Amino acid sequence: MTATAADIPPGFAPHFRQSPLTDPWEPLYSRSTADSVVLALRADTQHCNARGFVHGGLISALADNALGLSCGLHHDAIAGLVTATLNLEFLAVGRIGQWLEFHTTATKIGRSLDAAQGHVAADGRPCAFVSATFSVVAA
Repeated sequence: MTATAADIPPGFAPHFRQSPLTDPWEPLYSRSTADSVVLALRADTQHCNARGFVHGGLISALADNALGLSCGLHHDAIAGLVTATLNLEFLAVGRIGQWLEFHTTATKIGRSLDAAQGHVAADGRPCAFVSATFSVVAA
């Protein structure tokens, strides 16, 4: 099930950042505001385990990515953010064909440590709560 333009909700565009980790999961989408980055995808076979559920490892990796990007919006000049803790509470499964959104908000921005929290939704229904802390790498 390849996502078409009609499958993508308004406000989302192809994700602005790629990495070797996420390349196999493309296409990924994002929507940015002044305070947060929402990552999203249309679940397909490359996102799922043998049972057809979106894999928890994918949810973990993309949640980590979205949480860090939301924190990064609040810094002017840093070398990056390194995940110190990542917490997930799985509530339900995502399935092939569902639209997954990773909603995140920075909750603490500091010189050496940032924190963020959020949730993952599958077709608008919560499937995970997420939070993380990040070590700030000075430029």
